[in-house]
Amino acid sequence: MPRQIFQLKMSLVGVRPPVWRRVLVPAGYTLDRLHRVVQHAMGWRDCHLHSFEIDGVQYGEPDPDGELALHDELDARLDAVLGKGSRFSYTYDFGDWWEHDLVVEDALTVDPDERYPACLDGERACPPEGVGGPLGYEALLVALADEDDPVGPVDPRHATLRDWAGSTFDPSRFDPDRATTLLRRFC
Repeated sequence: MPRQIFQLKMSLVGVRPPVWRRVLVPAGYTLDRLHRVVQHAMGWRDCHLHSFEIDGVQYGEPDPDGELALHDELDARLDAVLGKGSRFSYTYDFGDWWEHDLVVEDALTVDPDERYPACLDGERACPPEGVGGPLGYEALLVALADEDDPVGPVDPRHATLRDWAGSTFDPSRFDPDRATTLLRRFC
């Protein structure tokens, strides 16, 4: 039986302009491996908790204290819980609450001349870790836009936010080839 590849589109919820990625992943991956794909494709650093919700069932790393009722993501293969057209969510960083909407856009046959996973496309940089969720990211984007105002900053706190983000952060930048390199190295 030919192996299957899922084409997934992942979009960050509550962020404008949109931040999204389109990736190809083996359908035999577990949710644990998909977690790593999301992390590297989006640009997160994997330093917070996460969970998936598929058809009302929560998956993630088992909680040793039993406080979170999660099914073990290591036991769930994508092709067992998802199919073409499936829509599900991935939440990263329960403090900032970065919710991702994921859709299985297509189910393809493996191309023996290709390597997987791969990032096909995407838009915009991932928000910086610790920015404060979608509202904090919106404030950062306003602060970055304020820097270009010829009259000067509207709010003196904007300079602090810009300094915190660093001079190399460009919210409009995304490189799918770099994302593919990271996916193949770490997933």
